[in-house]
Amino acid sequence: MTKTVVIVGGGSAGWLTAGIIAARHNPLDKAGQGTKVTVLESPDVANLGVGEGTWPTMRDTLRQIGISEADFLRACDVSFKQGSQFINWQRGEGESYYHPFFPPGGYGSVNLAAHWLNAGGNGSFADAVCPQGKVCDLGLAPKTAQTPEYAFGLNYGYHLNAGKFVELLQRHCVEKLGVDHQLGHVDQVLDAENGDIQALSLTNGASISADLFVDCTGFAALLIGKHYEVPFISQRDCLFNDTALAVQAKHAAEDTPIASCTKSTAQSSGWVWDIALPTRRGIGHVFSSQHSSVEKAEDELQRYLDADQWLAKDHPSPRKITFQPGHRETFWYKNCVAVGVSAGFVEPLEASALVLIEKSAEFISNNLPQDRSAMTVVSKRFNEIISKYWTDIVDFLKLHYVLSERTDSEYWRDHKDPNSMPDSLRDSLQLWRSQVPWASDTNNRAELFSAASVQYVLYGMGFVTEVSSRRYRQWSKDAALAERLMRDNLGKTEMFMASQPSNRDLLNLVRRA
Repeated sequence: MTKTVVIVGGGSAGWLTAGIIAARHNPLDKAGQGTKVTVLESPDVANLGVGEGTWPTMRDTLRQIGISEADFLRACDVSFKQGSQFINWQRGEGESYYHPFFPPGGYGSVNLAAHWLNAGGNGSFADAVCPQGKVCDLGLAPKTAQTPEYAFGLNYGYHLNAGKFVELLQRHCVEKLGVDHQLGHVDQVLDAENGDIQALSLTNGASISADLFVDCTGFAALLIGKHYEVPFISQRDCLFNDTALAVQAKHAAEDTPIASCTKSTAQSSGWVWDIALPTRRGIGHVFSSQHSSVEKAEDELQRYLDADQWLAKDHPSPRKITFQPGHRETFWYKNCVAVGVSAGFVEPLEASALVLIEKSAEFISNNLPQDRSAMTVVSKRFNEIISKYWTDIVDFLKLHYVLSERTDSEYWRDHKDPNSMPDSLRDSLQLWRSQVPWASDTNNRAELFSAASVQYVLYGMGFVTEVSSRRYRQWSKDAALAERLMRDNLGKTEMFMASQPSNRDLLNLVRRA
């Protein structure tokens, strides 16, 4: 039976995985019940430290592993995130749209996008079907001080300090969940006769064995890549960005507004992310090195920083991060499973990195193999699901680029080249020209991006679906419901705009309480 799990590498991937597994499976006791979880961490390897945006799924993850939301908010310099705002992506002329976390009104029972298009598709699609864009415009919080922990008025995730998040997870896993924490460097991987990893030999002379090894060693991919040589599938021909310049910028004053969404502003050969925390903002320019020099990208980042009145004028030099966009061909091989950057990495558009860690760790925990023969079946299913996730991620990120009308640089023109588009995305776009995305399009329970998310991007970017009301017998009845829901949304928007505290006011209240 799987009695021991060794997670190689710390960071967000290692400690989230440890917490999710340990919270479900009691630590191994004297009677041999439960599973012992160990995190083996190298003290000399720094964390990547730029994964600072989460999806709403993180609320359930934190609750399941037993972390209080108030403690989390205080310990990790957290702010609330209600979605993403995309600026200058469509034409580069000061326009923007939102991808909020809150689904359109009546989602699942009536497709508001179809009726919004049929009525002319005027104005902002997000504003027509959801209050969250207007709430984000005002920098308001998704809940009030009276709302219970992890509950909400408007769906939300978080912005957080990645370094402090790792510290909280480590402390909680060790002190509350019984996770064993060891420091050491892997010197050699020792194989069993069947090709499984039997043990890891450390540079200090010790060794550590396990039934299951989780590779959370980041770009190094010590187990899945270096040892097993599982092939890496590059997505460089589809997603061009391979370099980022990251900086932690100070607020101009302690009371400056805290945006309640991630801001993504398109540039000539990439885009700038902007994540506001209570004490600072994490800002970075991710770009394609084939389309821009580092100097040009740094100039664009500096202009972005200089133009913001809410930032202090002195900024540290940006940190350069290079990466090869892509993922492993196989994620669970033998008794080794890769989670996090060791499994794959692409640009942080739509903040999919942490949610993929959550999904991977949840699957491992929920399906922890009872014996070695079961592991073969579990690993096959894991690989099928995670491969589908990566297909969804690549398609969804590429969608933002192919919908753009920008032609002002080679970067944006190259993104329109049909040869750079996955066949699966090309098929979907062909379908969406005559059919509005909807929940019934697929019965795949492993779907990462809902039809609602696709709608927000499509119609935020000005995509047109030719809607034919004659196709639907229930069109008139649904149209009346859709009209009422969109009218109700206007009332809800006014209510939330009047009742919600600002993001900073609510966070200050939590920090003082």
